[in-house]
Amino acid sequence: MAIVTETFRLLGHEQPLRTIRRDEELLLTEPAPGPMKLWTDQPPLEAVHFPQRYASQPFAPPRGLYENDQLRVEWQIMDNRQPFYHRNCDVDEISYQIAGERTLMTELGTVELQPGDFSRIPRGIAHDNYGRKESHLLFYTPAPVTEEHTAHHVSRPLFPPFDGWKAGTVTEVTTQCLGTPGHDVAAHCSDERLLLEQAHDEAGRLTLLRPDPAPATTAWLYRADGFRLGIARLSGTPGQRAYTRTLDADEIQYQISGRRVLLTQRGALELAPGDLVRIPLGVAHTSITDEPARHLTLLSHRPAPRVAPAARTAEPLTSRLVRELIAH
Repeated sequence: MAIVTETFRLLGHEQPLRTIRRDEELLLTEPAPGPMKLWTDQPPLEAVHFPQRYASQPFAPPRGLYENDQLRVEWQIMDNRQPFYHRNCDVDEISYQIAGERTLMTELGTVELQPGDFSRIPRGIAHDNYGRKESHLLFYTPAPVTEEHTAHHVSRPLFPPFDGWKAGTVTEVTTQCLGTPGHDVAAHCSDERLLLEQAHDEAGRLTLLRPDPAPATTAWLYRADGFRLGIARLSGTPGQRAYTRTLDADEIQYQISGRRVLLTQRGALELAPGDLVRIPLGVAHTSITDEPARHLTLLSHRPAPRVAPAARTAEPLTSRLVRELIAH
């Protein structure tokens, strides 16, 4: 019998609600049928996958991954200039740079993003991107969003913002409804130099975060009402497993590096770099890995269903599989 700990947590609370001891095999085993069934059969977890290595393709809008009325998660790949400036009416726009390089040009200044960088564009700030064989994740959530980590770098007025840039007339699009395609409210022409020169009159700057959490910890980066985003680092060293069950939030994870098995009450799912998975609230889960691994973790107070095609489905937990995994 393997005894493990399980921690109950709540969104936005630093301290766990409580921690209890469990028989691990029983925790992962569905009860035997009785005279009446008191629970509902739940579907296994599903992974979404987008490769981290750049593959040449024409410019395309971001791909939706997960969304609800308070959150949108998207994946974007670029090797060109975004063909317009974008201004959000209702949300702060957070990005995580997966691969490649990207110049982010805004009314708060220009900044270069490298793999591992996070940025946050406040509501109402016009912005454009120039990507070079790059990919990134986007997170839209209602403003205001608070940063919970120290800055690594900040934007600055920069002319030219990148080599080969020429001042000219650009398209500016303003959107509502979490930046969802088809929800533009205004589109017009703008003088790009005037947009970028606005940085000289602004006291604020874009802040880049590049966290490096200690092993077996999570560095929380952003917080808003019903939303939290951070990065977790697993050491890959043997030890007693600990399970987590978030009682009031869905958790979306993105595998940055390393491989692991996500062991949950809705199946076992092997995760590799480029994989995303949603763990519904109230589902106990842990990770098994032999190597250092890092992943993003996003907590959403409202269910955030998957809208992208699933790449893989978790393996159902038979008694034999449970014993094999917990003996790891």
